[in-house]
Amino acid sequence: MADIKFRSRLGGTWSTETKVGASIVGVVVLAALVGPLLSPWEPNAPDVLGSLEPPSLAHWMGTDSVGRDVLTRTLVGTQISLLAGVLVTIATVVIGTIIGSLVAYAGGWVDAFLSRVVDTAIAIPFIVVVLATVVILGVGTFSVGVGMVVVGWAVYARLARAEVLSLREHEFIMATKSLGYSPARILFRHVIPNVIRPSLTFATMDVVAAMVVLAAMSYLGFGTQPPVADLGSIIAGGQPFLLSAWWISTLPALVLIALGVGVGMIDDGFSTGSKAKR
Repeated sequence: MADIKFRSRLGGTWSTETKVGASIVGVVVLAALVGPLLSPWEPNAPDVLGSLEPPSLAHWMGTDSVGRDVLTRTLVGTQISLLAGVLVTIATVVIGTIIGSLVAYAGGWVDAFLSRVVDTAIAIPFIVVVLATVVILGVGTFSVGVGMVVVGWAVYARLARAEVLSLREHEFIMATKSLGYSPARILFRHVIPNVIRPSLTFATMDVVAAMVVLAAMSYLGFGTQPPVADLGSIIAGGQPFLLSAWWISTLPALVLIALGVGVGMIDDGFSTGSKAKR
């Protein structure tokens, strides 16, 4: 049943809103992947004599305070932010889905105990956990990512638990039990594949959310460290020059906004289509 719902949600004709959102995200991702390969500029190579140059034919989005090409750095920074967002989201989905499925399938005191753990993890402010992880592990992209996984898995555990509770007594699960399949085989071969798919819709939004959190932490100096740059650190580097060199912070901010709008349109389009089919 969950499998059928998932296919009906993602399959068929996409709405105009979904197509526009997918186009926006596709353009940003394609530019981030291909752009740095075509750029003649090194993203981290300084050129003091060419610092703070406005947009021109040579530097389409100008240069920063040490003469680095803003467009190239933004594209490379988008790669780093996207990779971090995707990896964090994959980790939270996999960990949360497995834990939620296990506790729901086991039932009893295990389900009751871990359900309280999940509720507690969701109740803790997200940013507090991320900052605490950075304090323990030190500044850097890895520490921020670990902090997001530590708290982010709980949402997917709750989603998985609800799905497993609805699937546990379905006919195809009962059939596998009657055939003598082990609980582990039933769980990992038949239950989890049907549980994880509905979570993928939420995961699309979480990729952008993870990128925004990483950008915020990098902006504060806790995330990606120089000379490597993500979108947040590029925005932070341009902050002292907002009036004299507005272009430094503008492009990475627009990339984050475009990804947020695009993914939001995709999610809204799927949600609207799913409601209409009901």
